[in-house]
Amino acid sequence: MSKTYNVAILGATGAVGSQMLTCLEERDFPVNKLVPLASTRSAGKTVTFKGERVVIREATPEAFTGMDIVLGAAEDDVARAMQPAIEAAGAVFIDNSHAFRLDEDVPLVVPEINADDIKTSGRGIIANPNCATIIGLVAAWPLHKAAGLKRMIVSTYQAASGAGVPGMRELEDQMRALADGAPVPEPRAFAAQLAYNLIPQIGGFNEEGYTSEEMKMQNEGRKIMHLPGLRVNCTCVRVPVARSHSESMTLEFERPIRTDEAKAILAAAPGIKLVDYLDADDACDRYPMPLDTTDQDLVFVGRVRRDLSAPDNVNAISLWCCGDQIRKGAATNAVQIAQALIGQDFEL
Repeated sequence: MSKTYNVAILGATGAVGSQMLTCLEERDFPVNKLVPLASTRSAGKTVTFKGERVVIREATPEAFTGMDIVLGAAEDDVARAMQPAIEAAGAVFIDNSHAFRLDEDVPLVVPEINADDIKTSGRGIIANPNCATIIGLVAAWPLHKAAGLKRMIVSTYQAASGAGVPGMRELEDQMRALADGAPVPEPRAFAAQLAYNLIPQIGGFNEEGYTSEEMKMQNEGRKIMHLPGLRVNCTCVRVPVARSHSESMTLEFERPIRTDEAKAILAAAPGIKLVDYLDADDACDRYPMPLDTTDQDLVFVGRVRRDLSAPDNVNAISLWCCGDQIRKGAATNAVQIAQALIGQDFEL
């Protein structure tokens, strides 16, 4: 009989925690016992896993006893508070918060890129990267392997789902109010009204005017790809899309790379679907869009072209990519890490 594992989900009732539950089932992860954990107000309710109702337990230090793997989908403060108990229980903590991402002794993993880093965990913690970082790096990594990535200029178009269930509900409520001619509810999940609007701020600002979300692309990207000198300039924008982040990227490499070569590399890369057929009759075949990438796990990449801002520079490529923020940008990536941890095939 193949080995099975006791798995807890910390924050099981949120958007990412609920999706982790689905991904474990979809990917046939060998679960022996599932323990969904949440706040006091959710304890006693149930979730469905493999056709059975499982009771949600309150997230307390004692809840991790007997667990082999804990998938974290809670806020930073909860992750930090529970980590000692998870470690004491002897479980591996795969955490989606950013509490531990840049700690030197905690691997930060996108399995298609650096699955081997899982072996370097010194504290029983493996960090799941930021959603926009995951989606962008899945697209950039195969091109880096071919030509050596030096510099990234990125603009992200991030969906309301990045703020979890409250963000998605806020956008829905605002859109409904506008459609009905009613007063628009005051923003709570975002800095301003998101419906019919764009907000060029995700996270707080640093002294140079960059947001915390923008710095993640550089700091996390350097760690994941083992490129300490990687230069990144990123602008992150919240857009009135329910789910699925999009990114415009210009990538500069060490050596020349042709657009046809880049497309061939991307088409063959794991975790990617090339959608770059500009003469297609259907827009869904011409380029990636959030509607087409929602509720699935691949990163769609298209609009691959040379960088016209430096006509003599044949070392730069521009592209457009989209991916589901809740799935590959969070829950699926965490479950893939768990699969890599136990030696199960994690490729999409």
